[in-house]
Amino acid sequence: MARPLRIEFPGAIYHITSRGNARQAIFLDDDDRRSFLLVLDRVVSRFRIVVHAFCLMDNHFHLLVETPEANLSKAIRQLNGVFTQTFNRRHGKVGHVLQGRFKAILVDRDSYLLELCRYVVLNPVRARITRKPDTYAWSSYRATAGLDPAPSFLTVEWILSQFGRQRAGAQKRYRAFVAEGPKLPSPWEELQGQILLGNEHFVDRLRPALRSQQSSKEIPRRQRHAGRPPLAKLFTARVVSDRKLRDACIREAHVDHGYSLSEIGGAVRLHYSTVSRIVTRQESSAAEGQAKADSNQPR
Repeated sequence: MARPLRIEFPGAIYHITSRGNARQAIFLDDDDRRSFLLVLDRVVSRFRIVVHAFCLMDNHFHLLVETPEANLSKAIRQLNGVFTQTFNRRHGKVGHVLQGRFKAILVDRDSYLLELCRYVVLNPVRARITRKPDTYAWSSYRATAGLDPAPSFLTVEWILSQFGRQRAGAQKRYRAFVAEGPKLPSPWEELQGQILLGNEHFVDRLRPALRSQQSSKEIPRRQRHAGRPPLAKLFTARVVSDRKLRDACIREAHVDHGYSLSEIGGAVRLHYSTVSRIVTRQESSAAEGQAKADSNQPR
């Protein structure tokens, strides 16, 4: 199984999902849901993560978390592992409850955190379990909206601060904000490389971390190259009109950024076999240049 890319740093924010093994239910009743939230409470206390939103569905869960100490993997492994033990012990089962590794999408606070707080609590509405989020007991909506006391593991302050200083007014505006959600396009339309949700500046800041893992074949190709520049930005009209620049850029797109020969061919209107020859030629030229430079070094 491919190992998902994990970029961890202090203050990072993630949308986390974990699904039942073979798409099976991970919550068979409300006691399972209560058990999960008790485990989550202990994990939040132990690893000092911040939970901004959550939603428990029948066969998966959603968490929107912040990691002040850059310890996402440890925290979620503990959550999933202890819940699996609790579930199996309660139901007299053995083996996996959750499907493989959890999915983590790194989120830009400024551009998408608030939108994802809305997306997470609207899951039961999109699944047609309920028509309104306030009738669903197993999400953070009611606590954030001021309809229920907030559990100790949930932080509602950041979300409400986006809607005003007075708590009652902020809760009212939050409820209106969530109510508008079903009419809007999915935030996942802006997802980059399966793991990044943010604006161009956010992606640029993460490029060094992404480059450091581009050589790992265990990580899915789309995730390794999530921070790469789009082909339209690489192949501007000026680059395409200059054969020397174009060929150098073709090599960069394929070797450094992981674009396929067909993808590059479509961008520059060349057959993929022609693109392949250009890459080979560029690589040979670069190797010859390096060999010449090495031979000129003092021994």
